Amino acid sequence: MIEVQNLTVRYDEITALHGISMSIPEGRIVTIVGANGAGKSTTINAISGMVKRAEGRITFNGQPLDQSPQRIVRKGIVQVPEGRRIFPSISVKENLIMGAYTVRDKARQQENIERAYRLFPVLEQRKNQPGGTLSGGEQQMLAIARALMSNPKLLLLDEPSLGLAPKLSLEIFGLIQELHQQGLTILLVEQNAVKSLSISDYAYVLETGHVVAEGVGKDLATDPVVKRAYLGVAD
Repeated sequence: MIEVQNLTVRYDEITALHGISMSIPEGRIVTIVGANGAGKSTTINAISGMVKRAEGRITFNGQPLDQSPQRIVRKGIVQVPEGRRIFPSISVKENLIMGAYTVRDKARQQENIERAYRLFPVLEQRKNQPGGTLSGGEQQMLAIARALMSNPKLLLLDEPSLGLAPKLSLEIFGLIQELHQQGLTILLVEQNAVKSLSISDYAYVLETGHVVAEGVGKDLATDPVVKRAYLGVAD
């Protein structure tokens, strides 16, 4: 589905990614883990078109991914950004409708809203409330539901459990697994490395903009060298 080849990204004089390569096959959960500043969010932002690459190539189903973020969304690649970034002053339902701007068919929009309510019953209960009145966990659910409104082929999740209580984090991971079981391809950037690796088909470990390890998620989660050096976990 997505192939990243020799991707380099620079912010002025600082090189955030040094020629990294990775693959996100259709129907898989792929995770990127690493310490703060490793380049995880930069990678996901480069795929979604939010940052420009200095060098390298990104393809989607064999075609170059060189368009604007809006056109990339229309291709079926949708990002849930770090920090949720919902619209706090409009209602939950209106937030969902904003996520469906690429869907012209009103009946399809309504179907997607009903699907969102099935996935997140609390959103139906809060549908007339301003998004800003929701709890942190509910706002994360709304951010994911809003992304699903455009029927994505690839969902990019940037730190979905950030700032959430452990119980809510587990709910978010459970939802990610449910979406995966429904056939959605997912690229996950996540601070909770051990948990994210445990649900991943494949994973990449970044350090200062370099891929320093890759492999089956569960294998990396139990590798003592990776645990000590990159995940902050003692043996």
